Amino acid sequence: MLDVRRLVLLREVHLRGSITAAARALSYTHSAVSQQLALLEKEAGAPLLEKVGRGVRLTPAAEDLVQRAGEILLILERAEADLAATDEQVRGTLRLAAFSTISRSAIPELVRTLHERHPALDVRFQQVEPEEGLLLVSSRRLDMLVVDSYPGTTTPTPEELEAEVLMQDPIHAYLPSSAADDGDDPARARWVLEPSGTESHAWGRRVCHEHGFEPDVAFESDDLLFHLRMVQAGLAAAFLPDLVAREADEPLTPTASLVLDQSRSISIVCRRGAQRRPAVRACRDALAEILTAL
Repeated sequence: MLDVRRLVLLREVHLRGSITAAARALSYTHSAVSQQLALLEKEAGAPLLEKVGRGVRLTPAAEDLVQRAGEILLILERAEADLAATDEQVRGTLRLAAFSTISRSAIPELVRTLHERHPALDVRFQQVEPEEGLLLVSSRRLDMLVVDSYPGTTTPTPEELEAEVLMQDPIHAYLPSSAADDGDDPARARWVLEPSGTESHAWGRRVCHEHGFEPDVAFESDDLLFHLRMVQAGLAAAFLPDLVAREADEPLTPTASLVLDQSRSISIVCRRGAQRRPAVRACRDALAEILTAL
């Protein structure tokens, strides 16, 4: 009989792209993962890995096993959710992750609310980037992930996961005070965007192009609070979601020279079947309440 834990290891290698990356993510040694996969090959009676250069790749048999492992984990997920639903009390451990903006504005209130409503629920939290978070949810090391996405962009969600949009967060353009000397012309301002290669960076450039100019991106940071401070200091223009702009020391006024009618989506992601777990439902409902009140 195939060992489910070894199937999970094989699936992790598939998700991460290499044994080394899978071992690092799981805090295992490379040799420990290799030994478990060798035992899985004996159980399966077929080669699962083949050498390619200095690395390995999954054989067709292994790819099929990965697919089957996903189906098995979905069945187990639903069984665990149904079992948990029989308990009248929300209890256990909930492993949650989110991006930085939500981490500052909503997560402390969410944790407090869940502790008050469900004292037997142990909430564990970490701040992660969406791509890493999706892998952690897929590999069952996170139960729920809060992500954002910008208009016209999508973060590919693996088929074993489900996403639900909870909120639309309007985005506005803000120019630094120094831009007034240039007639509030966004084309003459220096800009701060998220790092090159990110979807939000591509979105920002696309917006500028649609308004007829190439932005002078002088600063890059994935910390939107840094973007806000650069605007406040009169050093850069930025696109700020409302959840970020409201953290300003004094109210900011969006520029009238670059008007947007766009929002980023705030969504939760969990494994298919897991949304029926009482802890996941309780977290989803509390977060929706908090976001509505922001």
